[in-house]
Amino acid sequence: LHHLLRNEPHLRTAHGILICYWDGLTVGKSYRNLGLFWLGSLTMSIVVFLLGNLIGKYSSDLSPAFLLNLPYILIPIWAGLRLFQQPKVAEEQRKYLHQRPQDAALVLLLLLTAAFTFFRGLVVLDCPADSCFEYIYQHEPYLRDPVAYPKVQMLIYMFYVLPFLCLCIYGLVLPGCSWLPDWSLVFAGAITQAQFAHLGSSLHPRTPFPYQTPEDVWWSFLLTNVLYALGPQLLAFRCLRRPAFFLPATPATLQR
Repeated sequence: LHHLLRNEPHLRTAHGILICYWDGLTVGKSYRNLGLFWLGSLTMSIVVFLLGNLIGKYSSDLSPAFLLNLPYILIPIWAGLRLFQQPKVAEEQRKYLHQRPQDAALVLLLLLTAAFTFFRGLVVLDCPADSCFEYIYQHEPYLRDPVAYPKVQMLIYMFYVLPFLCLCIYGLVLPGCSWLPDWSLVFAGAITQAQFAHLGSSLHPRTPFPYQTPEDVWWSFLLTNVLYALGPQLLAFRCLRRPAFFLPATPATLQR
């Protein structure tokens, strides 16, 4: 372990410690639904960790031991192929959005999540707006940390999570999006892992003090980031509890 930490100093960062904690929490889940959640979690963890290592302040310290992380990219691919081939159970149900108040509330939450995703993407892209400048210095200074993990995370949110949020909203409005129940679990796993690492790293003592979350905004920081992670969990729960809406649309449904 000492040899590994010496050759991979990025594992000693707050982000590295948090993703190791997360991997320990999620290991051993073999059931289909938990497996899909784990798939999203592991994929998000690997992508942010590898890209952050390559472009962050520890990029010059990478050793051949870093290559040992690359085979882990194949694990989500293999697991995803196996999990998506397993059968699902569904029942028939079709309703408009205004007849589904819980879905309407969920759509609103996902819209707010999408707006916050776009805003934080602008923040790490050095948007000159006063609101972006104030946010990165007074609310989430961790986004400026030169380890690059938070910047990579926000860019992944902006360019990949944001479009998927739009697809999720589409899937809640129109019936027949049979892909949504499975992918909502992958999405929930990815966002949960990402927010666990991001929130924990922002408050972790190993993060340099100038980039730690100021004490006077702890509660607003925690609230916004917890709510950010909540939307995908509620979406996955809704898809699992009442999957009928996402069955392939029948001719009767298309003629409504």
